[in-house]
Amino acid sequence: MNARRRQISGIAVTAVTALGLGTLSACSSEGAAAGNTDKFDVVASFYPMQFLAERIGGDHVHVTTLTEPGQEPHDLELSTRQTAELGEADAVLYLKSLQPAVDKAVDQSGVKTKIDAASLTTLEEHAADDGHDHGGGGEEEEHARDPHIWLDPVKYAEVAAGVAKAFEKADPDHAADYRKNAEALTGRLADLDTAYEKGLKNTATKVFFTNHAAFGYLAERYGLTQEAINGLDPESEPSPARIKELQTEARADGVTTVFYETLVSDKTAKTLARDAGLKTDVLDPLEGITDRSKGDDYFGVMEANLKALEAALGAE
Repeated sequence: MNARRRQISGIAVTAVTALGLGTLSACSSEGAAAGNTDKFDVVASFYPMQFLAERIGGDHVHVTTLTEPGQEPHDLELSTRQTAELGEADAVLYLKSLQPAVDKAVDQSGVKTKIDAASLTTLEEHAADDGHDHGGGGEEEEHARDPHIWLDPVKYAEVAAGVAKAFEKADPDHAADYRKNAEALTGRLADLDTAYEKGLKNTATKVFFTNHAAFGYLAERYGLTQEAINGLDPESEPSPARIKELQTEARADGVTTVFYETLVSDKTAKTLARDAGLKTDVLDPLEGITDRSKGDDYFGVMEANLKALEAALGAE
């Protein structure tokens, strides 16, 4: 599973288009509601989808998001107002299986253009690597399809290309701009992929500990091994046996750091670190941007994540 997959290909990029998109259109649930503007109205399910819609749509789109900054997206429940606004949108961009309430609302809505990011790349079954007894869930539970595709720049670029095509079809008057913006975005993602590849190529250890198993695609892409305290569910609790197992592995594999994230409790990660004599740091799964984020947008946070991994893994 750690073999490096193919690099980003297909969309040619030039330096002159490096995301000079200027000020983007409305990007939160504030302001005009979906369906009430003269722009192409897009409802995004949570931040990674919102970011794609804004960057690809540029000045031609009005983007609202169903998940507020600082809100944990997995357990999102929609209000009546949000459900109504979703139904009035020109398009909805979401990631099926991540947010069950959104999946249900999209299925029941009359939105003409429904863009499922999960259908634009390949979701993989990553072992939870959390040491849990999943209570009869068996193979299906332990090897659930991992939705965290946006943390792999290559997969995120595949999704971006698919989103652009959907925008072009739904709003053909602005197809050329959507295509140009997508080329700029995927070019920047290619640069990010190169930075990660170079930065994580030579490290003292390839193992990192994280609060929940959000980084399976990233680990696979760059030849690393993710060991999660919790599984794919960030709110689950590890067993005492799992904590003991991680303490032993930390000594065996030269692990220096336990990573936690900003939108869920850091208590378990910090307890493990204290008991094992390890450091702690933030590795952000980028499910939302807040004032605690180490960056103002997707690229800023991903660059901060790279620096954190380089330090923790002992990059040369």
